[in-house]
Amino acid sequence: MFKWNKLGKVFTPQEVTGRSWLKEFAQAPATLMFDDFVRVYFSCRPPADENGQYVSYSAYVDLERSDLLKIRLVSEQPILGLGGLGEFDEFGTYPVSVIRHNNEVRAYYAGWTRCESVPFNVAIGMAISNDSGKTFSKLGTGPIIPYSPDEPFVMSGPKVRRFNDTWYLWYIAGRKWKVVDGRAEPVYKIRMATSQDGIHWNKLNKDLIESRIEEDEAQASPDVFHANGKYHMFFCYRYSSHYRGKQNGYRIGYASSDDLVNWVRDDSKAGIDVSETGWDAEMISYPHVFELDGKIYLAYLGDQVGRFGFGLAVLDGKLA
Repeated sequence: MFKWNKLGKVFTPQEVTGRSWLKEFAQAPATLMFDDFVRVYFSCRPPADENGQYVSYSAYVDLERSDLLKIRLVSEQPILGLGGLGEFDEFGTYPVSVIRHNNEVRAYYAGWTRCESVPFNVAIGMAISNDSGKTFSKLGTGPIIPYSPDEPFVMSGPKVRRFNDTWYLWYIAGRKWKVVDGRAEPVYKIRMATSQDGIHWNKLNKDLIESRIEEDEAQASPDVFHANGKYHMFFCYRYSSHYRGKQNGYRIGYASSDDLVNWVRDDSKAGIDVSETGWDAEMISYPHVFELDGKIYLAYLGDQVGRFGFGLAVLDGKLA
C-alpha cells in the first residue's frame, strides 16, 4: 500500500476577509505550477440567501513553491462569472480542473443549475484564460459534456489530463436519484471521454470503477497519474444515504490500469484515511495528485466536503 504523510490543513476560507463571495468551503483543489509558487484552484460559497440557497464560485490561492504551507495570496475575484438566466452554470461552478495548452490555460468545470423535483443538475463546461490563469472566459454559454441518453443527469467532477497527445477527461455521471428521509440524494459513477483538441469529446459510455461498499455507492473526483509504467487513479466514494457524518461519509479509494479503460480497484492501497481528531476526522475526499520538485503530493478535503478548507499530504516512497 502507499503511505501518505499528512502535512496538515493549508487553507481555511473562514480566515479570509474582504471577499463577500468567499465565506466558507474550499472544495476540489486543482493545481497549476509556476516558477516560484503553486496556484491551487478551489470552489467556495458566500453565505446562503434568504431562502437558504447557495451559489458556488471558483477561485484560487497561491502557495509558496518552496513551502506549500505558506500562502502568498488569495484571488481578489472569482476566476469565472456565473451563467446567465437559464444557463447550465447559472448557480455555480464546482469543481474545476485546469491544464496549460500552448499559451493559454484551460479550465474544465461543472456548472450547476437548480431544479424543482431534485435539488440540482450539473453539466461540464470549459473556459480559457490568457492571463496565466487569473481570469477565464467561457468557450460558450452551453456545456461541452452535456447529458445524453446513457448519462441523463449530474455530469460533474471533471479532471483533465493529457497522455500521448490525447486529451482525457474523467468525470462522474448520475445513475439515479434516491429519496432518503424525504431528501433526494444522487448516485453517480466514474466515466471517461477522450479528445484530440480538448473541445470535442468522445464518451466511453462505461462505468470505470466497480462498486465496493454497496451497489449504489457514489464515486467522485477521479484523478489519474502516470508513474512507473502504469496509470494510478485516486478517487473518493461514499454510501448513498446518511453520508454527511463519519460512518457513511467520503473516503479515498484507489485503482490502477494499463490502458486507461480497464481498472482494477484496490482501496487498501490508497494509503490515507480520516484522522483520529481534527479537521479531517469525519471524512476525506476529492483527492488531487500532483508532482512538484521530485515529490508527489495529494491535496484533499476534510469534514463536510471541504467546508473548512483543504489540506496536503506527501507520498512516502513511489507510485508503483
